[in-house]
Amino acid sequence: MARNRISDKRFSAVTPLIAGRQSELVALCRQFHVQRLELFGSALHSAFEVNRSDLDFLVEFATLTPSEYASAFFGFKEALERLFGRPADLIIPSANRNPYFRESVENGKALLYAA
Repeated sequence: MARNRISDKRFSAVTPLIAGRQSELVALCRQFHVQRLELFGSALHSAFEVNRSDLDFLVEFATLTPSEYASAFFGFKEALERLFGRPADLIIPSANRNPYFRESVENGKALLYAA
């Protein structure tokens, strides 16, 4: 079951961009075997520029073979960029080894999808 926090107050500028495409986002998550998707970065702050800023996502995929994983990762990234009409950065939580960056992300993220 998909859950979301689109009503989260941190979504001030980006809410219409994401909420208006929530059903497509859920479909993409299912298509690309996403288990969890969270938004972080400028999209949750006043620094977000609707016409210029990129979107930063934390993404966790289901267990996949290496080739399936590569296909899911790059396919999902491209699909997000098409859906939102802007660059998208995908970060895998387990690959984030920088403790300062990890803490920053953990303290400023919003759940978009959970399988």
